[in-house]
Amino acid sequence: MVNIDSNEKKILITFDSRSVDSRHLNWLQSVKEKIGLGELDPQPYWGFDDLEYKAGTKLLNCFYVQAEVKKERGKEFYKYSKVTMFQKFNFNGFLKAIKEAKILIDFDARTGHNHGTKFRMRQNNLSMLYEKTTKII
Repeated sequence: MVNIDSNEKKILITFDSRSVDSRHLNWLQSVKEKIGLGELDPQPYWGFDDLEYKAGTKLLNCFYVQAEVKKERGKEFYKYSKVTMFQKFNFNGFLKAIKEAKILIDFDARTGHNHGTKFRMRQNNLSMLYEKTTKII
């Protein structure tokens, strides 16, 4: 689970074995045998200041472009149907989106290769992250 601790200014990753879906009981048993079912120790987290800086440098301003695609004789053609400009990243909106489960955290670690951690946003919620939204098309 993801918990936001506003007092400590941290986004914490927590583990509650009671919340694991019954279809994952084999996996849960292997976790129990290997490390136990207690809280993660050390508990992973992101500090607000570090995350705000990193997200702000990557997401300061952006464009969201939607297009229709068609193929003719092996070539792809794009018709841009919607373009939106987003300006001034808003970290409080980012935290709100996490609280409302509109941003999900994906730990993309597979056996033998770690693809890193990703923050994935549900579609049509991008405006939560910005102070100004401008429809171009």
